[in-house]
Amino acid sequence: MKKTFQCCFLILAAFIVQVASANAQDPKRPRARDAGVLVGVLPTGPLNAITDVAGVAVGQTTLIKGDNVRTGVTAILPHGGNLFREKVPGAVFIGNAFGKLAGSTQVNELGEIETPIMLTSTLNVPRVADATIDYMLALPGNEDVQSINPLVGETNDGFLNDIRGRHVGRDEVFAAIKNARGGTVEEGAVGAGTGTVAFGFKGGIGTSSRKLPSALGGYAVGVLVQTNFGGILTINGAPVGLELGKYYLKEELSSTKSNSSDQSADGSVIIVIATDAPIDHRNLQRLAARSMMGLARTGAAGSNGSGDYAIAFSTAPDLRIRNIPNARNQKSNVTLLSNEVMSPLFLAVIEATEEAIYNSLFRATTTTGRGHTVEALPIDRSLEILRRHGALKQ
Repeated sequence: MKKTFQCCFLILAAFIVQVASANAQDPKRPRARDAGVLVGVLPTGPLNAITDVAGVAVGQTTLIKGDNVRTGVTAILPHGGNLFREKVPGAVFIGNAFGKLAGSTQVNELGEIETPIMLTSTLNVPRVADATIDYMLALPGNEDVQSINPLVGETNDGFLNDIRGRHVGRDEVFAAIKNARGGTVEEGAVGAGTGTVAFGFKGGIGTSSRKLPSALGGYAVGVLVQTNFGGILTINGAPVGLELGKYYLKEELSSTKSNSSDQSADGSVIIVIATDAPIDHRNLQRLAARSMMGLARTGAAGSNGSGDYAIAFSTAPDLRIRNIPNARNQKSNVTLLSNEVMSPLFLAVIEATEEAIYNSLFRATTTTGRGHTVEALPIDRSLEILRRHGALKQ
């Protein structure tokens, strides 16, 4: 039995390495900021990633198999401990509810997040939730737990992926959680973004952060997005999608018909927001709501078929809700930020969301699946448009 388990683990590890290698990012495709796209006025954190919020870790499993499997799972951990025993304040904001965000109602009822935040493909939500429950129940200290609320978001990757195959299972979920790390976050066509499409181009995972100056508290705000939606791509105010000739309603406005489905505005976006600011559920929900302004800046159409969700949490250690026998919860002794000082955090999340979406496009690579090919955003042409519109650092 022991040898069989070891053999299976080695096979799984080799498979994960093979998948990661097969989907290595093109070094010629820079992040938006590295290409001269400077978003907003606030400085970024050192990594310009959600992991600039201390303690936050990200893990991803990417599945690329044969001609039809282009999917995966992404895990965001607010801290490295037992999240059920040390919950974090959390909130969910809904821009448009055409989606399957499992666990959201309890988060907003209790104001707490008690599992890793998982992102995946639409039909894999129940499988990922089930595996996340298995993971949490098996943690030391959870032997008597009889209720777990997994928080699982999704976007539909069925254009490039065999979505009905429901290929993300327990092994992939466990690998994403156990391999979660701080530091640099891989972006583009990886993890839950492997098969997604945004603005008619290859979408995926993107991240960005902002760091408030010390005079404003010095707090960090990090954002990670899973992009799979449509509209008219706008970068730093420049009409990139329009000038590239790829945008929502183009065919209807020009009376030119085709069988392409990459111009639909339907789809979804999941926005995950982390901050070390000491704010509770109510202000976390207000923070999450402002991320929709960053989404709008990119030209999102907010269509009927788009599930637009934002999940926010605070990593402030003194705000953790401790469900540990004989442990005293310190929450009542914490001084929360007042409403009057939230505005800089609002701007931080708007800017970080906008830039994270750009990063998901800049880092994604052309992907073929299920007989379809979705081209990556043409960076050189996009940068030329930005130059002409004065939207690029000279």
